[in-house]
Amino acid sequence: MNRRKFLALSAGVSVAVGFPEVNTGLNVTIPIIDTHIHLFDTNRSQGIPWPEKGDKILYKPALPERYRNIAGRTGIVGAIVVEASPWLEDNQWVLDIAEKDKIIVGVIGNLEPGKHDFGKQLGRFQKNPLFRGIRYGNLWGHDISSQLANPGFISDLKSLAQNGLILDTANPNPALLSAIVKLTDLVPDLKVVIDHLPQMAIPEDKIIRMSYEADLRELGQRPKVFVKISEVLRRVNGQIPTELGFYRERLDELYTIFGEDRLMYGSDWPNSDQWLPFEDGLNLVRSYFLEKGQAATEKYFWKNSVAAYNWQKRDGTQPKTY
Repeated sequence: MNRRKFLALSAGVSVAVGFPEVNTGLNVTIPIIDTHIHLFDTNRSQGIPWPEKGDKILYKPALPERYRNIAGRTGIVGAIVVEASPWLEDNQWVLDIAEKDKIIVGVIGNLEPGKHDFGKQLGRFQKNPLFRGIRYGNLWGHDISSQLANPGFISDLKSLAQNGLILDTANPNPALLSAIVKLTDLVPDLKVVIDHLPQMAIPEDKIIRMSYEADLRELGQRPKVFVKISEVLRRVNGQIPTELGFYRERLDELYTIFGEDRLMYGSDWPNSDQWLPFEDGLNLVRSYFLEKGQAATEKYFWKNSVAAYNWQKRDGTQPKTY
């Protein structure tokens, strides 16, 4: 189904708490939990580490009030903030912002496992029930593979798992996927989320591609590894296709490997502003999962996020998590 046909099906229908009611044979409305947004305030006196001032698209305040304007017209009822700063005190800043707006159901912080004060920092921030884990991967100069032989790194991630918290990874490539396989061998109880996997370039080198495919299949066998179907859109010759057919092969691969129980929706807002209007990306994945039926669609748009992040309902529009 291409975008024009999908919009034609959707025209003239009403919007409830979740989806616009699309003529798919599913007489349901489904709430959406967005598992990947970023918050920052370009007006802060101390500045921000990202985005850069020269970024004409992203360099403006990205706060819950602005996000709510999007959520209100798309059926999104809750979101998980993924920290976009390596500054320690920005973990507290995000938690304070999230505390004031119930659309935020969770926060993924930025701490460095393997550092001598990791345990103290984790203990501090996890006192807030909104704190659901940390992000560590190909970001801010970090590299999981280089830390696998570090006993302190592994010990800290075991502590993360023991406290019921999760590891979000950043910006996947073949080396990161290989490192996640080894990491989950060492810390099998750790929940891991691979973000933005659809955006990853498939290796052209035959040997690297075979290794990547083997690692992906192995991760598909590990029930504590989740994948965000986020950053789906691609730019080709200066154009961004919106037809589902262009993306179907990649989405089918991930759906086949990880199944309906471990895929989650993430918008990557406001980074998504660099691509197309918010609704275009949402409509693309919505049309794909609606083809899979009601159960798979509900899992993708909210139920799997509960299994991964164990977030708690804060607002009457959000679904029950127990």
